[in-house]
Amino acid sequence: MKDLDKKEIEGPLISVLRGEAVDPSPIWLMRQAGRYLPEYRQLRAKAGGFVELCLDPVAAAEVTLQPITRFDFDAAIIFSDILIVPHALGSKLWFEEGEGPRLEPLSDRAALAKTYDGLDRNIVERVYDAISRVRSKLAPEVALIGFCGAPWTVATYWVAGRGTKDHAAARQLAADEPGLFGEIIDRLVAATADHLIGQLRAGADVVQIFDTWAASLGPEDFKRWCLEPTIEIVRRVRSAKPDALIILFPKGVSIDRAEELVRVSGADAVSLDSDANRTLTCKRLKPLCAIQGNLDPSVLIEGGAALDQAIDAIKEDFRGARHIFNLGHGIRPETPIAHVERMIARVRGG
Repeated sequence: MKDLDKKEIEGPLISVLRGEAVDPSPIWLMRQAGRYLPEYRQLRAKAGGFVELCLDPVAAAEVTLQPITRFDFDAAIIFSDILIVPHALGSKLWFEEGEGPRLEPLSDRAALAKTYDGLDRNIVERVYDAISRVRSKLAPEVALIGFCGAPWTVATYWVAGRGTKDHAAARQLAADEPGLFGEIIDRLVAATADHLIGQLRAGADVVQIFDTWAASLGPEDFKRWCLEPTIEIVRRVRSAKPDALIILFPKGVSIDRAEELVRVSGADAVSLDSDANRTLTCKRLKPLCAIQGNLDPSVLIEGGAALDQAIDAIKEDFRGARHIFNLGHGIRPETPIAHVERMIARVRGG
């Protein structure tokens, strides 16, 4: 696929990632296209299953644009899922209503042998088609974000065939058969980098790597299964797209690990979960990269004075830093729309 010709993007989020402190901070929300919006629920009811919706370029583009139309965020994030990558590597993917994603478990070498060496283009090209459609309809100053799950996080789902709280299946496989688990991670590194490059070439301005379970590993396993794969993904992406803008979201990791990730990978920003120490993070990361986050999604649900106070504290703590206002994780389905409107107004100084 050839690189997409597109207008120069000069909006606030891109400015922050390229090195400029912007006031007020640009704002977008993880999972901003989703179940808290009535227009999304209406479209989802017509589209059938979640996977089908993700892989319908017209519908996925419409869902991606819904929160931009309603809230005028500074960035859109493509409506997709981190498990599209293992699906495109040959694993059946489906969603159980009320329970979450399911994959064919990748529990032994025989299962790995049945997967593909590279991405099924028939699957991922639908994501790239949706990105191209969104980029063509967005104002130039509104950034478009693509994303992938980090290999460790994706592997925790893939090995078990579903999400788990303790990631026991992945941990056990890594301990019992580190060679096999390493091959799974390597397969995911190559596919993840390829998918991020495809999204950038289709029109994404920024990509974010979600490592939701990065904090669950000890020092040596973190280095092997999180740090080194992230470095390699960024290297591959930048080899193909030298000016690629990359945000990391290693949810829950210590400031030491976050700093190491940024230093060795050269990422442009790190996203913080809600429990991160903002003062310490600002001190350590402000000289290295932009910082994204970190309003607690539950406070957004609560609203009122608690929401106002939390927003003001974040703005004060990151004053003078290159900051992107966001949540510490994804917005929840029960979030009142009025609270989102209140948050945006307050972030922007209204």
